[in-house]
Amino acid sequence: MHRTVRPIAMRIARPLAMRFARRVAQCVARHIARRLTHPAQRALALVALVLTAPHLAAHEGHDHGDTPAAPVSMAAPHRLPDGSVVVPKRTQRQIAVRTVIAARDATPRAVELPGRVVVDPNAGGRVQPTVSGRIEPGPQGLPAVGQTVTRGQVLAVVRASVDPVQRAAQRAQIAELEAAHALAQRRAARLRDLSDTVPRKDIEAADSEVASLGARLRALDAGVAAGETLRAPVTGVVATAGVVAGQVVEPRDVLFEIVDPSRLRIEATAFDASLASDVVDGSVAVGGDAVALAFVGAGRVLREQTLPLLFRAQDRRLGGLAVGQPVAVTVRLRGTTAGVALPATALARNASNETIVWVKTQAERFAPRPVRTRPLDAARVLVTDGLAGGERVVTDGAPLLAQIR
Repeated sequence: MHRTVRPIAMRIARPLAMRFARRVAQCVARHIARRLTHPAQRALALVALVLTAPHLAAHEGHDHGDTPAAPVSMAAPHRLPDGSVVVPKRTQRQIAVRTVIAARDATPRAVELPGRVVVDPNAGGRVQPTVSGRIEPGPQGLPAVGQTVTRGQVLAVVRASVDPVQRAAQRAQIAELEAAHALAQRRAARLRDLSDTVPRKDIEAADSEVASLGARLRALDAGVAAGETLRAPVTGVVATAGVVAGQVVEPRDVLFEIVDPSRLRIEATAFDASLASDVVDGSVAVGGDAVALAFVGAGRVLREQTLPLLFRAQDRRLGGLAVGQPVAVTVRLRGTTAGVALPATALARNASNETIVWVKTQAERFAPRPVRTRPLDAARVLVTDGLAGGERVVTDGAPLLAQIR
């Protein structure tokens, strides 16, 4: 029991003792200073009091030199009670803080719509069989996903499957044609031997019958073991390949899909059909860059209560997207609205999940400013409320400033 009580007692008694010793030392020093009459002696006593106080204060805080207290540096980034932050110049360079002067001006109206990547019908296609049968590789084998193919290249061969009864009937018909063809050949040969006494028209009729029976025989014989050759409809990249050698397929099965990545399109869906008459162009973000889109046209039939709007890339830089991938399309409309255009990187969130921007009020001080924004394009936003113009707004490093506590 005494082993537990003793450390607690020492912990309580030591600060009291140190405080009492410091008070006694201060009182003694003051008393000596009053008794001394010479100014130099009195100043020397006060200096001794000042030098003694930090030593006693260190004993009061139990700091005996083993673990020195880390001083609080005012040069470190910190947040002030009003929500603003103080960031030294050195830290601003480390986190790459960049600012621009906000200019309020009239900018085009814009709206952000959901969209997806679709295939250009002139630069993509599907490979489907028209007969049921078994897959056989082409001369270059079956193509794999991502392989580049050219238009007209043989991708696979579908060996048609025939019912046994139907196959037997075809074989019987072939046998009859073979017999008739042989008889026609012998008859034509006899007539040619009697060409002096037989009219020429009979010889020509016999030759024509031989040719006709031969053509019918070859056509029927080829149809028994016929195969459909599947060729690439366009030049591009194989997007999907769902067959292997020996697989049995049915008519209209999609075996291959070929896409030209440089000619993809974007289809946006508008819930307001009146937007179709005001669309100018659009933009979409691809790999951190804004790709300009040219407006192709709008549908005139609602699809799931939405109107499709079709766009194409002006510089064909949609290769980083995949067919069917959802994207956010910023559509520029006719008309203007007042606001401050800023990069989308200038926006941040505060603790209340409000959209804010950071305004530089002093050389090392930044204040948060709640704002309301609208999309301007894939890389910029329009601040409609919260900025009057002329402020120095942080464009790079805003999320890092919001993390300073």
